[in-house]
Amino acid sequence: MNQVVFPQSQGRSPGQRYALLVFLLVIAAGAIYCVMHLLDDLAPVRESSVFPYVLLGIALLIALGFEFVNGFHDTANAVATVIYTHSLTPNLAVVWSGAWNFIGVLISSGAVAFGILQLLPVELIIGVGSSQGFAMVFALLIAAIIWNLGTWALGLPSSSSHTLIGSVIGVGLMNQMLHGTNGTSGVDWSQATSVGKSLLFSPLVGFIAAAFLLYVLKLVVRVPALYKEPEKNTPPPFWIRCLLILTCTGVSFAHGSNDGQKGMGLIMLILIGTVPTAYALNKAVTPGETQTFLAVSHSASEALQRYSNGAQPAPDARAQVEKYVQTKTLAPDTVASLKSLVDSIDTEIRPHDTISAVPQGTVKNVRNEMYIASEALRIMEKQKAPAFSSDDDAVINNYKKQLDHATKFIPTWVKVAVAVALGLGTMVGWKRIVVTVGERIGKTHLTYGQGASAELVAMLTIGAADAYGLPVSTTHVLSSGVAGTMAANGSGLQWRTVRSLALAWILTLPVSIVLAGLLFWVFRGIF
Repeated sequence: MNQVVFPQSQGRSPGQRYALLVFLLVIAAGAIYCVMHLLDDLAPVRESSVFPYVLLGIALLIALGFEFVNGFHDTANAVATVIYTHSLTPNLAVVWSGAWNFIGVLISSGAVAFGILQLLPVELIIGVGSSQGFAMVFALLIAAIIWNLGTWALGLPSSSSHTLIGSVIGVGLMNQMLHGTNGTSGVDWSQATSVGKSLLFSPLVGFIAAAFLLYVLKLVVRVPALYKEPEKNTPPPFWIRCLLILTCTGVSFAHGSNDGQKGMGLIMLILIGTVPTAYALNKAVTPGETQTFLAVSHSASEALQRYSNGAQPAPDARAQVEKYVQTKTLAPDTVASLKSLVDSIDTEIRPHDTISAVPQGTVKNVRNEMYIASEALRIMEKQKAPAFSSDDDAVINNYKKQLDHATKFIPTWVKVAVAVALGLGTMVGWKRIVVTVGERIGKTHLTYGQGASAELVAMLTIGAADAYGLPVSTTHVLSSGVAGTMAANGSGLQWRTVRSLALAWILTLPVSIVLAGLLFWVFRGIF
């Protein structure tokens, strides 16, 4: 089986050089945009020393480094088929994919980002500005980068999502080991189970669905060219080329809307931890939205009062609600304490026209109270305890949405920064992954029909997961889809590569758990 020679290896044509220039200009414009908006956000902030800014810069560089490495793996999968089949030149494919990644990142809801962060112990989330909080962020990011770089060097399409989630679990476990059973919630295993199911079943869905789609395609579309090996340096027929570009576009968009969120959540933790006065609360909340929040807050307080069963709130209501979030055990005074916490939030915000006008000295405290109240309501909803009536449940869910709007937000410049990092990573590291996807999974070269089937399934699977706020791996879904098409085509699989992919998939969780846990222990000492 002869290896396909990529156009880039023979020197860039004028069109390729133009595409690369446009891509670099877009990257530069995006970087300038991010820096300007970051400086604007920091302008009102007054810190007594430069240390928080230095720490912020280092942490942001590492977080964007994670997304850069993510581009090696996941975004490279999005362009694998169009590059391998010569539907687009490598540089143009990267520019095209980067543009649709950016659009996907830009319109993403943030549900996936904050869904992953819910795996972390609540005390680390609300204490992100402490030494333990910084140790957590650095351990998560560096562990994920180390594993991703190692698997990329071997040409294995390892999953950045898988790695990051393993790192989150590792930090949670180490935090629990260091504190014992008291004072920590450890890992939210119910959330971890939900995330784990999406990671486990999505490759199986990719394999089966792509195999079935190729089988149906062969029955319906009887065009021999669709099922032939790509000719050396020759683009496919026009309509096939359009199909492959369309599926690449869909995967790139879906990847941006799902995978791009993972780095965003960590960047927000960094911003909240280092400069809480600028990022703890959503400054985009309007005066009208603030008045709506206060009205909904009053209604939620009245609703919770009906389920307190006459109990008095604990002397430290916030501590009692935080304990409930950690233990998920409803005490007699939990609902009364939550009602008291809701009233406290209302009292701190009501004197101001907007949430952004909350005094700098109380911003972080208000944000933490909001976060704890939101998490408590989320757990009550999941446990169905107390059993709210349908009307009260609607009021309380509306209040939770208001809390999340104020605390779980992602500024546009953060999305742009993630898109820039993903694009640069794809440009630098695409070739290893493209060769693996195109030549090393099956015993024959990837055909046009196989590439289109695998990417169409990946696009739909990732898009569906994003709609439900679940993280999935672009890498796992696409590579398993390619394997499924090889099996359906009767091409056979290269079991050495399949074993390597399976080994990377199996080892990612335990290795990232151990690595992140050890790094968290080390960084706690350093900070």
